[in-house]
Amino acid sequence: MANTRVICGVTVEDVVPRWMKDQGVSGGWLTAEYSMLPYSTTARKQRDIVKGRLDGRSTEIQRLIGRSLRSVLDLEKLGPRTMWIDCDVLQADGGTRTAAITGASLAVTIACQKLLEEKKITSSPMLKLIAAVSAGIVGGNPLIDLNYEEDKAASVDFNLVATQDGEFVEIQGSGEGATFTQAQLGEMLALGRSAIAQLIVAQRAVLARMAAVQPS
Repeated sequence: MANTRVICGVTVEDVVPRWMKDQGVSGGWLTAEYSMLPYSTTARKQRDIVKGRLDGRSTEIQRLIGRSLRSVLDLEKLGPRTMWIDCDVLQADGGTRTAAITGASLAVTIACQKLLEEKKITSSPMLKLIAAVSAGIVGGNPLIDLNYEEDKAASVDFNLVATQDGEFVEIQGSGEGATFTQAQLGEMLALGRSAIAQLIVAQRAVLARMAAVQPS
């Protein structure tokens, strides 16, 4: 994803949010936090804690990450636990939210495997791998995985999230002072699904390498 670098970590706590207890909701919960470190952008980005509040963009992105991962997680199988996903952008070159979702899919899968190994659960709550990619129209041409310069020049901006079997979880898109045709939309969706399939292959390769080095 160009020069974008995101660290995705998962922490599991043996508690659930109070609202689940109050409403008698069974199972567990998954939530996400997202932040861009000050040096991740060309011009230093002020920390949210200094501003005293989370900016609207970060709030939107962390909700997207949480929604995306909950769509492929069986919260009943997770049991009365909360999974926290922390996505920290070290370097931003476009597509930070899609990189965060793709990385979080791996992090949650690994966390579920650890719970299995520790015999805290009997089967993995992770139902499917999930990945995401950006798309857009630059110079009249549909593109995917836009870097910062392409994103700045895009007349249409999309973010696509889909599962390993090609089912879309979320599609975000709008014209940036321009319009787009149904044919262009179809091309962006097709390019996005193809790219996400490649990301799933890469995720599986990582998980296979990890499994190969696990002690027997």
